[in-house]
Amino acid sequence: MEVNKEKYAADLSSIKEARGRISSFIHKTPLMTSESLDAISGRRLFFKCECFQKGGAFKFRGACNAIFSLDDQQAAKGVVTHSSGNHAAALALAAKLRGITSYIVIPKNAPQCKVQHVVRYGGQVIWSETTIKSREETATTVQQETGAALIHPYNDGRIISGQGTISLELLEQAPHIDTIIVPISGGGLISGVALAAKSINPAIRVLAAEPKGANDAAQSKAAGRIVTLPETNTVADGLRAFLGP
Repeated sequence: MEVNKEKYAADLSSIKEARGRISSFIHKTPLMTSESLDAISGRRLFFKCECFQKGGAFKFRGACNAIFSLDDQQAAKGVVTHSSGNHAAALALAAKLRGITSYIVIPKNAPQCKVQHVVRYGGQVIWSETTIKSREETATTVQQETGAALIHPYNDGRIISGQGTISLELLEQAPHIDTIIVPISGGGLISGVALAAKSINPAIRVLAAEPKGANDAAQSKAAGRIVTLPETNTVADGLRAFLGP
């Protein structure tokens, strides 16, 4: 039988390397429980509280890993990304910690509170139109003009490896967990979590959760190819991105 030798963007080794690289910067977030929700669900539930992570979201793990993976020569030119919120703030904060410039392309409809996070962390805000195409084109222009390193919000092995450190913590805190439910949008979080968790415990189940009004991942899985929706309809602004290849 021919063995599939395709190499993933990340693996358990790169995720462990990421943990070593970012451990002095991130919070090891708590694992919370709720007897009330256990009773309702008939299951023993655990909640990995990345809302208590620096920057307010798991995104800081990947951003921090990407920033501190750069060599000094590249870092000196700064970094650029496009994001509607959490990754933007995370990258700005990680860049601030390394003492380099961050150029953050933000669509005009981004939540004001998230824009304020970027500004507070020292990111230079560049506005784009609301479409993914405009965001990407604006980021490319900034990259060409400044020489900054592009750090994609999710379609990047360094980002995936950083997010995967959640699994390393989670399975140390509760090693007998049999199922992990992960929000899915662009796919960076679930990629890292699944790669690490399945490498540690191949029997573990990993389930992706997304809004019905932004269910491109479910449609993509059913179709066997990437499906991009013409529009999304959800209050969960952090789950409006589309899967990367």
